[in-house]
Amino acid sequence: MLFSSIVFLFTFLPIILILYYVLPKGMKNPVLLLGSLIFYAWGEPIYLFLMIFSIIFNYICGLDISRNLGDKKAARKSLVFNVAVNLAVLGFFKYEGFVLNSLNMALPVDIPFREMALPVGISFYTFQILSYIIDVYRGNVKVQKNLLDFALYVTMFPQLIAGPIVKYAEIDEQLHVRTESIGKFGDGAMFFIRGLAKKVLLANTIGMVYTDVAAMAPEDVSVVTAWLGCLAYTFQIYFDFSGYSDMAVGLGKMFGFEFPRNFYYPYVSKSITEFWRRWHISLSSWFREYLYIPLGGNRVPVKKHIRNLLVVWLLTGLWHGAAWNFVAWGLYYGIILIIEKYFLQKKLERLPAVFGHIYSLVLVMIGWVLFFSPSLGGAWEYLKLMFGVGGHGFLDSQALYLVVSNLGLWVVLILASTPVVYYGYEKYLARKKAVADILIYAGLFLLSIAYLVTETYNPFLYFRF
Repeated sequence: MLFSSIVFLFTFLPIILILYYVLPKGMKNPVLLLGSLIFYAWGEPIYLFLMIFSIIFNYICGLDISRNLGDKKAARKSLVFNVAVNLAVLGFFKYEGFVLNSLNMALPVDIPFREMALPVGISFYTFQILSYIIDVYRGNVKVQKNLLDFALYVTMFPQLIAGPIVKYAEIDEQLHVRTESIGKFGDGAMFFIRGLAKKVLLANTIGMVYTDVAAMAPEDVSVVTAWLGCLAYTFQIYFDFSGYSDMAVGLGKMFGFEFPRNFYYPYVSKSITEFWRRWHISLSSWFREYLYIPLGGNRVPVKKHIRNLLVVWLLTGLWHGAAWNFVAWGLYYGIILIIEKYFLQKKLERLPAVFGHIYSLVLVMIGWVLFFSPSLGGAWEYLKLMFGVGGHGFLDSQALYLVVSNLGLWVVLILASTPVVYYGYEKYLARKKAVADILIYAGLFLLSIAYLVTETYNPFLYFRF
């Protein structure tokens, strides 16, 4: 079930909200838990059993680790066992086909396997569970003894399938004590509507441009058309994913929770280092806290620091997808970050901001080619088109058509991916903000609903992760 669907907006969400606010305080968490389980089971009911297994298994492991904290050896054994099982489950469902297919291609063998549907959100909730288990082992949080509250942390539907990845330490107290208010509900509704509009009106619309370019035969694609297709995807994935994250944060507020921000205008970055401080912040934070720092971070000799960065980014690529193009995507960023750290950082800081923005955007767009291509070979072929190898020359009528027919959309996308629109709204409409909020957000909601009713193109790119 997508947030940007009629059934969610006009059936599921209203029922959950009514029950949540009508029933007594002691029933709020059970209502949210039941709603979250129904939400998760909507698409693939069979995987609800996997979710229930994960909840019970990790709840018991958390208790066992907490009980053995006085005996570090026993606690460490329990931790290693838990992490191994969680990663084995993730690996089986997400990477079995990739590993066996790679072996079949590399060796003179033919190991049969059947592709399975990926459990929705498994990468996200596995990382959330691991944050809890590791923090219990470290003594950073108290073990959760209430099974229902722990289950709610794992399954909470606002951020279950696409994040942000909420670490247990960030939400521990909120599971027991949180405040609901009209003001907070209103803020949440605005966050949700803003995210819905980003997803439906911007991501879906520009996504159709990318889909059209991707469907063209390579010999019909000019250099400019290839770059426009890549730019369209660059905007689509940002407004798609950040829109969904905004909806998650908004839903959290509507139920009294505060979730961390996941995006902060990443396309205004002046370096790739800055880009990854602004893009998918919760994932970067998770890898930094639970992998990069334990490996030694940057407080090690240069060779080990380079190793640490490459390991983290290799795994970041694999987290996003079980394919060699995702491995290449992760290593691509790892190498760029190493180069920036040891060679370019001071030079980039001295450059005029505009050159830093161009440098970052071009590298990010090249990275998205690795990301959206069906294979590593497909990425290479598309990159060749972008740089004039093969294809239909430099500029053709198709490229001009894509620019002119979508000119207004390109302008809106550029402005909306910067703080200009938001800060301008806050500054110039502050005196009449209440009225402006009602009119603007009501308009965005109605436009989004009109799109959902009339259009069938409504993908969500991060569902496959």
